[in-house]
Amino acid sequence: MIHVCPLSRLEETVTRTGAGHVLSVINTGTPVALPACVAPGNHLFVGFNDITAPQDGLIHPAAEHVEAILGFTRRWPRRAPLVVHCFAGISRSTASAYIAACALNPGRDEAGIARALRLASPIATPNALLVALADEALGRKGRMVEAIAAIGRGEEAMENVPFELALD
Repeated sequence: MIHVCPLSRLEETVTRTGAGHVLSVINTGTPVALPACVAPGNHLFVGFNDITAPQDGLIHPAAEHVEAILGFTRRWPRRAPLVVHCFAGISRSTASAYIAACALNPGRDEAGIARALRLASPIATPNALLVALADEALGRKGRMVEAIAAIGRGEEAMENVPFELALD
């Protein structure tokens, strides 16, 4: 199971779910207090801004960020849940959870995963550039991008509420 949350609810979510691994997709330099129950080797911090095109002074999602996310999620042993978070739990984390679900289930329909994401979170608005880069890395031939476009932008919110995305 993958759980998604904002930074403000990271400790609560890890504690409630018994998660053993945490993926932080957040701005470089943002302090992330890792809950004590998560071993440092079970945490990955991937730093980039929540933008969908290059902008001066900001770090946009890139192929190396996707490779780091894919590598970490593929190494996750799945004995305990994975928590994925960004600052607000709306864009980078929802894209990363979607990417992980697609990577860990290569035969599962991208649109079905996207619909499950929308059902789990009406607020989710996955970062389109991150999804496009993962689509290419996973050889999904545009299907991930199309599936996320089909669910549309989520409801406006300053912060998401924690939710879960099943892998099957």
